[in-house]
Amino acid sequence: MPQKPPISHKKNDTFTASFGVFFDKFMELKTKQRIAISAFFFLSGLCFSSWASRIPTIKTSLDINDAELGSLLFVMPISQLIGLPVSGWLGSKFNTRWPLAIGMGIHAISLYVIGLSQSIVMMVGSMFVFAFFMRILNIAMNAQALTLQKTYDKRINGSFHGLWSFGGIAGVGLSTLIISFDVNIQMHLFIVATATLITTGVAFNFLIVDDLSPSGNKLTLSKPDKQILLLGILVLFAAICEGGMFDWSGVYFKEVIKVDVFTAGYLIFMTCMALSRFISDYIINIIGMKSMYLFSALLMAFGMSMAVIFPTFWPAMIGFSLVGIGTSSIFPMTFYLAGTSKKYSPSMALSIVVTYAMIGVLFGPVLIGYIAHAVHLRASFIFLTLAGLTIIPVSRIYFRKYGNER
Repeated sequence: MPQKPPISHKKNDTFTASFGVFFDKFMELKTKQRIAISAFFFLSGLCFSSWASRIPTIKTSLDINDAELGSLLFVMPISQLIGLPVSGWLGSKFNTRWPLAIGMGIHAISLYVIGLSQSIVMMVGSMFVFAFFMRILNIAMNAQALTLQKTYDKRINGSFHGLWSFGGIAGVGLSTLIISFDVNIQMHLFIVATATLITTGVAFNFLIVDDLSPSGNKLTLSKPDKQILLLGILVLFAAICEGGMFDWSGVYFKEVIKVDVFTAGYLIFMTCMALSRFISDYIINIIGMKSMYLFSALLMAFGMSMAVIFPTFWPAMIGFSLVGIGTSSIFPMTFYLAGTSKKYSPSMALSIVVTYAMIGVLFGPVLIGYIAHAVHLRASFIFLTLAGLTIIPVSRIYFRKYGNER
């Protein structure tokens, strides 16, 4: 039996045609996939900044000094390094959709447990799980992003990392608001975890389903790939700077700048990083990645130096904003270059490069804690300045050997 024709309604034909074209484009499969992947980047940034912005609260509640806090922060990169073989194995055997969703779910639950932790032992356990599954979901969502990038003519990878930073802004903004209303850490992290679980359940349905690479999934330790090695070193020093800002910017503003709203420095850092990431793809297309690495490293070093030399509110705010602009493009560029590897699949290349990043996160915040305890927290930020400057010679070596500036 033939179907009845649709009911006709009188309408403006020009408007209808325009709306139909927009609707069809919006509902294009890769557009839905981009929105879903973007949601996971946002959630990851939200959860991480919610944790990082509460580090001063945790330090006070556990009654620990700078060196002890540095040792406690050591748990997270150790956990992520232990997660290396797991994330590599998952990337070589399965599509990334399920590891991403499960990893995000457990990551959110462990965030809430961090808020409940009243002892060092419980805090160590919850931080370990939080960091372990952060490793799993980060590899999976970046692999999804690189797979989707191949379906676009324009560069979009920077926007994903911009959304991670935007999630970080939302997290630290929420933290600032909650702290000002004297809401406890348990309720704060419960709200974030619940929102993350609900959004994960919705976005999961629109992720890329079949992205397992047929080759390049075997890690060869006897012959390390020189391209991936150099990219790993680049991201290592960037991770030292980012990790230091994530873990210590709140403490710096509380104990050195001496302001009550100690999340201000972290907030300006995350805001400038996020905004810069949304335009980084455009800038790279104009000046190239080689120049972008140089520009980024100089901004990072200058911003750190300003905060150290002038330890008052506005110079520190300007300095931290410059650090945010400088660090914004390093990870997106390096992950993009890792995806061009001819030896490894995107998941495996990312897993290797992120391992170097974890080493940076491992040593950076810990060394800052020990230097701060032995000398002063201001002096420890000089270490971050030197790490930022090291990006310049390493990036020069990479582009001299491999080119690929755009």
